[in-house]
Amino acid sequence: MARYALLTDIHANREALEAVLRDLAGRRADRIAVLGDIVGYGADPAWCTDRVEELAAAGAIVLKGNHDAAVDQPDGSMNAIARAAIDWTRPRLSAAQKAFLAALPLTACEADIQFVHASADHPQDWIYITGERSAWPSFAAAKARVILCGHVHVPAIYSCDMTNRVQSQRITTRRPVPLIRSRRWLAVIGAVGQPRDGVPEAAYAILDTATNDLTFHRAAYDRAAAAAKLRAAGLPEPLALRLLNGS
Repeated sequence: MARYALLTDIHANREALEAVLRDLAGRRADRIAVLGDIVGYGADPAWCTDRVEELAAAGAIVLKGNHDAAVDQPDGSMNAIARAAIDWTRPRLSAAQKAFLAALPLTACEADIQFVHASADHPQDWIYITGERSAWPSFAAAKARVILCGHVHVPAIYSCDMTNRVQSQRITTRRPVPLIRSRRWLAVIGAVGQPRDGVPEAAYAILDTATNDLTFHRAAYDRAAAAAKLRAAGLPEPLALRLLNGS
């Protein structure tokens, strides 16, 4: 039995990552899982990569996201703002940092849990799970009872019953969601570094396998400082505005 701290979509936001790790210090986690997109969009890619590598060395599960992959292999499907941020990020990472990102796996499994950045069915295709219809292929492909992912930047949770009916479930921050054992579950963990659900605080979650529940959390951080860094770096203005308004 373990308590997993689930972090994803850090996006080179040092202030947000530091705030989440401080918040976690008072919540007892046995294991950290970082579900990808350590870099991209934000102004501190080197610092965030080094900090996540430290977490990995201490036993964290760390996966590759599409922005991490784009550092090594440019992704033509990215929009102009995402490409501009990756082009800015690439020369600010050392060879060792790039090698760390390139070597990360796309998915990991422990017991009845699967960790992935995007979707469990085709993790290399960076599919967005935005509703019941797009959640179903992951349930169909995975053997795990609980699937945990990021990529979308909006927290969500779906259940799949014994008849293969997929349903969206209500989320209340800091209130545990019971993962009823007669169903399978897929949770999209909100973004640490760039929330898009209208709540600008950094998002993360904790899975407790002893109590069999998942709790979504938020951590306040200095968004103005993070946005100021983006502007000072000359990164696209919408990235700064997104940090400030969380959408």
